[in-house]
Amino acid sequence: MPTADAHRAVEAVWRIESARVIAGLARMVNDIGLAEEFAQDALVAALEEWPQKGIPDNPGAWLTRTAKHRAIDQFRRRDTYDRKLQQVGHDLEIRQESAEAELDDALDDHIGDDLLRLIFTACHPVLPAEARLALTLRLLGGLTTEEIARAFLVPEPTVGQRISRAKRTLADKQVPIELPPPAELPTRLASILEVIYLIFNEGYAASTGEDWIRPSLCEEAMRLGRVLAGLLPNEPEVHGLLALMEIQASRIPARTAPDGSPILLLDQDRSRWDRLLIRRGLAALGRAESLGTLGPYALQAAIAACHARALTSDATDWSRMAALYRLLSHVSPSPIVELNRAVAVGMADGPAAGLEIVDTLLSERSLRDYPQLPAVRGDLLARLGHAQEAAEAFERAAALTRNARERILFLSRAATLRET
Repeated sequence: MPTADAHRAVEAVWRIESARVIAGLARMVNDIGLAEEFAQDALVAALEEWPQKGIPDNPGAWLTRTAKHRAIDQFRRRDTYDRKLQQVGHDLEIRQESAEAELDDALDDHIGDDLLRLIFTACHPVLPAEARLALTLRLLGGLTTEEIARAFLVPEPTVGQRISRAKRTLADKQVPIELPPPAELPTRLASILEVIYLIFNEGYAASTGEDWIRPSLCEEAMRLGRVLAGLLPNEPEVHGLLALMEIQASRIPARTAPDGSPILLLDQDRSRWDRLLIRRGLAALGRAESLGTLGPYALQAAIAACHARALTSDATDWSRMAALYRLLSHVSPSPIVELNRAVAVGMADGPAAGLEIVDTLLSERSLRDYPQLPAVRGDLLARLGHAQEAAEAFERAAALTRNARERILFLSRAATLRET
């Protein structure tokens, strides 16, 4: 096989299998940093061997086996070999060869899966949100430091430092590579869902840079969401988040014009929405609803479904959406939820009703630099006929946003209103 083709094959396999390889190693060595090092050693070995010997029938198993051999070899060269031999070497052989031991291991925890252990560890609350996000994309997404930096428009050294500090923190705090006890599961799961949704949101509505959307980040978040839904099939909020992401992602083809400029929701050509993603999202929402009371993500998915089910913007059930936002404000109160409720109320009951809610939010410190607050206020004022005041609101929004496409959109709205 030509070397270039083999290298592309190795890279493709790495993207697919790296998370599982690292997950198995992490449990073996109980250190995420070491696990990634051994996995990278296996990747280097694949780049050296596969062009000469060909791609193995089971490349993922080859990477795992090679990485584990590297780990055992290194332990043998250390003073801790005698202690590690019993923990790692012998245990590894038994686990690989004995189905009964695998079953016993599965019974030791309430969820028996190495990949799930890795997800919970990478998203451990001891880490700040930015570190959790970078480490998750690195370990579970198989992205390079350069790719993560490019996706979030931050310097590559910054991302590298976040990942290094995260690994060091986990080691210093002696965070075990294990699942949380059942009593801690809701809190720990919330941390994972937050990370996945942060990744999706940055792709769906980029906070900085020249692009309005970054579909690759949305795709990665949805992939992680599907993995999590497979690992935790009875958790309603996991399915709720997956539903929310898939329904929102269905609009991506219609969210930008050919020149990359934004197209707002009510102006989008709904025939361009991805119907497959909508069906998958509605199915995930149905699964969440069947499992019990809806949490914040599932409620947001139900709100997004109001748009997905409407063939035209005029057919949108805004009253139902406003009611769902009111419920969401009780389940997960926040100024941003109230701002979104104002939009729905403004459509259901008229712009004056929506503006009344928005004006109560003007003193919220958390929204002081949030560009959507003056943007929503500007839209409601424009619909009430207060063109000049609306233009000022859009100009304020343009000054606050860090996204170039969004700034152009807000200034365009302001200029049109000034002319009026």
